[in-house]
Amino acid sequence: MNSPTKRFEITRRIACVSILAALLTGAVIGSLVTGKTGFAAEAAPPFQVGDGKPLVDASALKQGFRAVAKQTLPAVVNISSTKTVRTGGNVPRDPFFEPFFRDFFGDRFGRGFEFPRERREQGLGSGVIVSPDGYILTNHHVIDGATDIRVSLSDKRELKAKVVGSDPKTDIAVLKVEEKNLPVLKLGDSSKLEVGDIVLAVGNPFGIGQTVTMGIVSAVARHGVLDPESYEDFIQTDAAINPGNSGGALVNVNGELVGINTAIISRSGGNQGIGFAVPSNMARNVMEQIVRDGRVVRGWLGVVIQPVNSGVAKAFGLSNARGVLVGDVSAGSPGAKAGLEKGDIILEFNGQPVSDVADLRWKVASTRPKSTVQLKVFRNGKEMTLPVTLGELPEEQNRSGFSREDRGSVLDGVQVDELTPQVARQLGLPRDTFGVVITDVRPGSPAAEAGLRRGDVVQEVNRRRVTNVTSFERAVREGEGNSVLLLVNRGGNTMFIVIEP
Repeated sequence: MNSPTKRFEITRRIACVSILAALLTGAVIGSLVTGKTGFAAEAAPPFQVGDGKPLVDASALKQGFRAVAKQTLPAVVNISSTKTVRTGGNVPRDPFFEPFFRDFFGDRFGRGFEFPRERREQGLGSGVIVSPDGYILTNHHVIDGATDIRVSLSDKRELKAKVVGSDPKTDIAVLKVEEKNLPVLKLGDSSKLEVGDIVLAVGNPFGIGQTVTMGIVSAVARHGVLDPESYEDFIQTDAAINPGNSGGALVNVNGELVGINTAIISRSGGNQGIGFAVPSNMARNVMEQIVRDGRVVRGWLGVVIQPVNSGVAKAFGLSNARGVLVGDVSAGSPGAKAGLEKGDIILEFNGQPVSDVADLRWKVASTRPKSTVQLKVFRNGKEMTLPVTLGELPEEQNRSGFSREDRGSVLDGVQVDELTPQVARQLGLPRDTFGVVITDVRPGSPAAEAGLRRGDVVQEVNRRRVTNVTSFERAVREGEGNSVLLLVNRGGNTMFIVIEP
């Protein structure tokens, strides 16, 4: 019999939205209205008779929350998406390509020897308008795989949206609608949030329409909740999170966006009072990079790290369990160049304490490459400080797939990877063949309809030579018009393929 704790499941792809009403004492509520924070110094008599007067001005409290809701609601949108979902079939795949793609690119390119079938699925979520010219923040999982995205505003307008970019590792996506003078929600500073702060959540649960709920911040800086490989720094709330709320707004009492509601922990898939939101500072960082550069760039230290427990601390002569232990250092990495060694315990990153593995991963990733930071390290019983100039996280560790970074183009649904000499040999091509290899083409997409196939090598985009994934993505982003002209090498023969919407 399974333990009751095993019945808990972490539910994503639903909308963090509503927050359960906080239990406030009269004194605490009074401080919100009057600004007074102290309690009466004199002891209360053992017995008191009420005089019928309210402890707070309820009308002032009501008006305050009304004002925040009125400011927030117009900037929160409902998102509906359509995507094609693959299911298994009974037709054998090519006996050459199947083992090849499995060996080089893993199981994500299909298990078994079956052609996929497809069906269309509808999805619902929420988003937040953050600029008057139509940029919208939402969750990556709300729009992942979508071929058509529609945004509904509070004034009943419905607009077609395209994906500017998306980052699965933070679960943040940026959409764009072609409209001006839209209502916006101001981005707040999520680092100022503290446990106990009152927050409001706005979204579209179950597709019933906009909903506003209230709660408190239960915890901050939650790591390792959903995916140990993701970059998590969640705000935890007692929000009532339900399907459709994902991508909605978490706002403070000043009406500022402090988080993007993302996930819950639940036995049933519905609200259990433990919800998570991506901090606005993290969302802002990702959004700015996507809009400016078309992709997310992350810092890289080049070390393998592990937790420090009491046993590890004792073995290395550390007075208490803190920081992270360096298990390995990659040759030629920024960490190696700075003098980091196996057995070092990293205590601080640029003056900030390192609490655990996830904390250091996020601190490094959120720092721009080529930045010089100070690492406080414990080595052989002594503390020392090492200056480290961070590198850029290698593409193979940071790649989210081209289709996720440029969705909305005619190449939506196309995934590419580097063409190494080994891959070229497996494809029957000379070792010096240049370009990028197509690793997946979504059925029903414009690229599939135009004849692009898995195993094709793209050598030009709009008559521009491409040699790696970065140059491929740059050429597509900089192309003019809606159609794309590709020069494709297929089995040693080149051909042009035009892909149109």
